[in-house]
Amino acid sequence: MIKAVIFDLDGLLIDSEIISYKIYKEILNQFGHDFSIEEYAQNFSGKTEVKNVTNLIDTYRLPLTIEIGLNNVLKIESKFLNQGVNLKTGAKELLAYLKDKGFKTAIASSSTKDRALTILKQHNIIEYFDEFVFGDEVEKGKPSPDIFLKACDKLSEKPEKCLVLEDSEAGIQSAYSASIPVICIPDMKVPNEYYLDMTKAVLHSLKEVISYLKKSSK
Repeated sequence: MIKAVIFDLDGLLIDSEIISYKIYKEILNQFGHDFSIEEYAQNFSGKTEVKNVTNLIDTYRLPLTIEIGLNNVLKIESKFLNQGVNLKTGAKELLAYLKDKGFKTAIASSSTKDRALTILKQHNIIEYFDEFVFGDEVEKGKPSPDIFLKACDKLSEKPEKCLVLEDSEAGIQSAYSASIPVICIPDMKVPNEYYLDMTKAVLHSLKEVISYLKKSSK
């Protein structure tokens, strides 16, 4: 029986992928390059900021160091974060259900702590979570299993008693490698079949997780 639910953050709980696309588009436009949302979804969605900035610099031959590129991303992102980031469909309904039914909850995200907590506080949902694990707390990020295993430790639950909610291929691989059941709720990019075969289900929204949990408890 599932006792705890572990959430990814970007692209799963919050609608941040579109913001990442706008950030990279703005940077590339400064150097005279176009950048389509299809290009973002195919080659940048679900990857770490360092990998994406490195990819941008290499692909478009930008006259930037990775450090300067990351700083530019942070500056532009702060503008968008101040405007607000939307929650994904069904987020509040699922969180309320989990709290009502006594499930433990955690966020396991590659994001920085300050950024993540700022967004959660904007939506008044921080109190729904029992534990948090961020990228700087583990030696290896997704797709390695470290971040989800640490979440299990913080929740004091065995991996098989937890459920991970993810949108990305790296996140699915991470949960699968940690031997934690994982559900995929795709964002911009639907993971390929290799990764979908690792999941227990592919759902359209967070709200559908409620029905999944009700069925699994029978």
